[in-house]
Amino acid sequence: MAKIDLTDPKWVDMVFADKNKEYGAYVLRKGTSNRNIISIIILLAAAAIVGGFLAWKVQADKAEAERIAMMEQMELTKLQEKAKEDKKKEEKVEKPKIEPIKEIPEVRETQKFTAPEIKKDELVKEENQVKAMDELDKNTAVGTKDQEGTKDRTVEAAREAVVEKVEVKEEPKVEVAQKIFDVVEQQPSFPGGNAALMQWLGQNIHYPAVAEENGIQGRVVVSFVVEPDGSISNVQVVRGVDPSLDKEAVRVCKQMPKWNPGKQNGQAVRVKYNLPVQFKLQQ
Repeated sequence: MAKIDLTDPKWVDMVFADKNKEYGAYVLRKGTSNRNIISIIILLAAAAIVGGFLAWKVQADKAEAERIAMMEQMELTKLQEKAKEDKKKEEKVEKPKIEPIKEIPEVRETQKFTAPEIKKDELVKEENQVKAMDELDKNTAVGTKDQEGTKDRTVEAAREAVVEKVEVKEEPKVEVAQKIFDVVEQQPSFPGGNAALMQWLGQNIHYPAVAEENGIQGRVVVSFVVEPDGSISNVQVVRGVDPSLDKEAVRVCKQMPKWNPGKQNGQAVRVKYNLPVQFKLQQ
């Protein structure tokens, strides 16, 4: 028996040979091949449309993720610039002037000594007479006049100039290990960079059911301190959106792995860092 090509409408004539072709079945069978071809074309067109839509959706999601990452990077840059400006303003604040304290030096007691001069007795005054050695006080210095003061030999003789001393108050020293910096020479960073940070947040954030049901979304800005060993501490919300989103942002930040610590003068220090956490509902 010869094979019959079902896509060839000739098989219909063979089946309906010597039969009533006016019957509706013959007409239906005659158009089967055309319907099959049209169905295949429609199926291929639908597959092409679906495939194109899926490809477009993937590209759109990728572009949206890149846009969000860029916006978050811009937000981080603005926050860092603001921290630098605040630090410069603090440095420009003038310290109060300290008035110098004038101190008069301690004067040593002296006794007048008059150099011998030959004169007539009636011309010599009593206070100008030379004192005998036994009349001189051994603990008192010799000077051009009698002056009260201390007999301590370690004290210098009277000086004409007044010494001015300025009292300098030492500022309390802050241990570098304990001080929290806003801006440092080498900023702290997430292992792998900002792209890795955004990916980690996307994988670990659990969208709160309450916020999802009420259609709440937005960006929560969280502040924390990157310790010298890279651990995270002092996590708090700087700019909130909703209590449920704020709480989730704090939770996920506390669970972050250790960062690369910030450095000042080559030494790892404590650095304050602001991080925007994006919450966006799926369309």
